[in-house]
Amino acid sequence: MSNTAGVSVRSDVVDVYVFRRRADAGSFEFLQLLRAEEPLKGTWHPVMGHMHIGETAVQTAQRELREETGLAPDQTAFVGLWALEQVHPFFIAGMNCIVLSPRFAAEATREWEPTLNEEHSAWRWVRADEPAALVWPGQRAAVAEVLQMMRGGEVMMPLVRVNL
Repeated sequence: MSNTAGVSVRSDVVDVYVFRRRADAGSFEFLQLLRAEEPLKGTWHPVMGHMHIGETAVQTAQRELREETGLAPDQTAFVGLWALEQVHPFFIAGMNCIVLSPRFAAEATREWEPTLNEEHSAWRWVRADEPAALVWPGQRAAVAEVLQMMRGGEVMMPLVRVNL
């Protein structure tokens, strides 16, 4: 038994919300990956990953995006990467841990499809207006922030764009 009380807090996990614009103007789809391993096996979520020692959150986002989906800044399918402002804490009971995760949005072209690694068994695109597909409150909040950013257009997007 531990001599300390409470739960651990981690901030070394990064989320990347991959999205694409639909053919109908002003409509977006978000990529979800089906986790094949614990923790969170069998759940749909965005690109997620742990920072390596000496890695920044932006570097982690780029690496995880490439590893989990095959999408990378040097590809024509990659449109851009933006830092999201909100950090949504979530609790993982199996790890007795609160996670504070920096979040990013990555835009892909409409034609792009992911190439998954062994961490995931399936992928799907969900429309932003399908809230039932976004199970976790943090996912719904991040998608809402991405939509607000995209609709802010010329004013908001340059302020949070990550220069790679």
